[in-house]
Amino acid sequence: MQHNTGKDGDTVKLLRECDAGIKMGVDSIEDVLDDVHDESFKKALSECKRQHEKLGIEVGELLDVHSDEGKNPNPIAKSMSWIKTEAKMMADPSDATIADLMTDGCNMGVKSLSRYFNQYKSADEKSRRLCERLVDIELQLTDDIRQYL
Repeated sequence: MQHNTGKDGDTVKLLRECDAGIKMGVDSIEDVLDDVHDESFKKALSECKRQHEKLGIEVGELLDVHSDEGKNPNPIAKSMSWIKTEAKMMADPSDATIADLMTDGCNMGVKSLSRYFNQYKSADEKSRRLCERLVDIELQLTDDIRQYL
């Protein structure tokens, strides 16, 4: 079986972006989890974090197959996100603020992942399905926490 470099290249690129998105999602949830007051809200965030971590393991396994170490989130984007979170939480440390921040983060994640999904069309089916699952997790969280906005 001959390997198509374009397909492998797109697969690795898509997996890297999923990896970075998962890490950003987990970090963002960890940044606010202790500040959440409502137990149902905390439970929704914890479940989302668990799903991200589970998907992260799958992404890591697929990246290992391609001998790739994955990708960390962009340090500037990560710093900007942290600064925005800190500033908003200092001004109003409410569950509504956290829901707003998480919704913005999920929307940015869905937008980025959808762009990469469309950009790396040659990625293998397994990686494309994984990306779709990650988008679904982000969309589900925005639905689950809308009531706290």
